[in-house]
This record gives sequence, C-alpha cells and structure tokens, in this order.
Amino acid sequence: MSKTEITKIGVIGAGTWGTTLANLLAEKGLSTDLWVREEEVYTQIREERINKMFLPGRPLVSSLSPVKTFEEAICDKELVVIVVPSHVFREMLQNMRPYLRPGMGLISATKGIENNSLKMMSQVVEEVLPKEYMDSLACLAGPSFAKEVIIKQPTAVTIACRDHSYGERLQRLFSTQSFRVYVSNDLVGVQLCGALKNVIAIAAGAADGLGFGLNVRAALITRGLAEITRLGVAMGANPMTFAGLSGVGDLVLTCTGDLSRNRTVGLKIGQGIGLEEITKGMNMVAEGIKTSISAYELARKMNVDMPITNQVYEVLYRGKDPRSAVKELMTRGLKRELEN
Repeated sequence: MSKTEITKIGVIGAGTWGTTLANLLAEKGLSTDLWVREEEVYTQIREERINKMFLPGRPLVSSLSPVKTFEEAICDKELVVIVVPSHVFREMLQNMRPYLRPGMGLISATKGIENNSLKMMSQVVEEVLPKEYMDSLACLAGPSFAKEVIIKQPTAVTIACRDHSYGERLQRLFSTQSFRVYVSNDLVGVQLCGALKNVIAIAAGAADGLGFGLNVRAALITRGLAEITRLGVAMGANPMTFAGLSGVGDLVLTCTGDLSRNRTVGLKIGQGIGLEEITKGMNMVAEGIKTSISAYELARKMNVDMPITNQVYEVLYRGKDPRSAVKELMTRGLKRELEN
C-alpha cells in the first residue's frame, strides 16, 4: 500500500456496522463514501442524514456521502472497507474487482466463514484478487456493538494484518477518543474468533431461552473459547489471540449482550421457536446461523473436537431438541480441563 496519507475511503455495505464505521471515519474529517444497496436507505441517508432501517434514531454526520455504484465508492479511494455478510462477500468482491487497483488498502469487517469453501474472508480475497493485494489486506474484529459505537460509548477492537507498520497506520486512522484500536499480525486467529464466537453465542442464547442460570452461560463461554482455540491452533493461529479482544472479548460480549443478534437467535430457539420463523422476522443477518455449518464442517476437516459447535449445528439443521443437546454435552466422557 502507498505510504501517502489515507484521506479518501470507501465503505461497502450500509448495514448497522458498515454505516457506523463510515460515520466514524467521516466524523474524523476523512472523505468517506458509503455504498448502499437499498434504495430506501440511500435516500434516507442522502436527504435525512439517518439510516432508519439499521440505525433508527441515530443522526449521521453531514459529510458522509451515500453512493449507489462501486465505481463511485472505490475508484479514487486509498482504502476500501468491506462490511457485508459472509455469504455474499465473494460475489461482492468479484463485482468490485474492476474498480480495485494494486496498492489500494482493503479491510474486511465481515465476521464469518464461507459455507461451501470453508474459507475465511482473507482466503476469499486471496482467491479472487491477485497476490499483491494481500500485502494491504487487514481484518477488523473485537467486541463492538454498532449501536454503542455510534453514540461514542468506549470501545476497543483489533485490526489484524501481515505488515505491522501498515497496521499502525490503520490503527491511527480508526482510533478516536472513544474507539481504541489495537494491532495484531494474526489474520487467521482474529478472523476465526470473529466468526466462531457467533456460534457459541447461539448456544448461550439457547441456554437462556431454556431457563438455565448463569452457571451454564459461564461454562458455555469458557468451553466455547477452548474449542475455538483448538481449531485456531490447528489452523496455525497464535493461541494468545484467543485471550485477546477478538477472542474472549468478543465472545463474552456476543454471548451476554442483549444487542447480540446471535444470542437472540439462540434465545428464541431455546423458547421453542423454529429457525425458519426466526429468520423471517429479522432484517439483519445473524452470522452464526450460516457459520455454524462452516464451523461444523471445518472441525471435521481438521479433526478437531468442537462439541458445543456440533450441538448447535444439530439443533439448527437436524431438528435436535436443545435440552437433549445440553444433556449430551453434560454427559460426555470426563477429561482434563487443560490440554498440551
């Protein structure tokens, strides 16, 4: 990526998180264009300075510019931030490709694993774009509900990339008095954390929906972290990443926070509501629903024991009763807590 100062940024995706990040950057005085898919949202942001569909009641800075085309969002930019659901990430990247150029910075703020390929977003970028783009690719993750960031509640996140000096530039770019950014070089670990915590959050929500207490929630978070770490280490991640903001930080937030879409899905599952009915009533994506398929298959592929993830998959896609899933987790063979 060029060493010149980053002043022009395109954000792809005007959902809750994409709009929030774009607004944060525009508030810092950076020229920021936000690509919007929905005509209604585009009009709202342009004319009323609000995104009623995803961030109702939260005014957006006047300098934030909504745009309709990838050409407008990308062509003259030094940095592009991609904030779209994981199941459309590849398609969106392919559509963006004609307007991208080597040396342009790319940040993925998407938390998921592609279903068919079992690839993280950085691996999708590696497949779709030439190799030179990987040097300027970064991923942003960490405990960050958009609805708290937009009102400047103190938040800390992690940006991961291969080049530390590039990471430091992005760190300075995104940091504000209320949004603190740390740097990591563990692209694999940070992305796995961001994706897999959503699966564990569905389990935690289901336990709450079943009426279980705080003991089981704490157990699910802790043992969920253990199985996420096992898979991460098997895939070459730094085990310390899972003790950081993108790991235990995001996991705790997503498993306990009322703003968590994935916990809400689990809560309704535990209350006996079917997955089809749940998804019909949602206007935002709960990444854990699709990621549970990828996580289940990835665990089998890597021969890693992930019992909580397996039970979430069984409940969501094979009709297993949540109470039976809890019973199986509690009656598994006894073992050591810590592994070598």
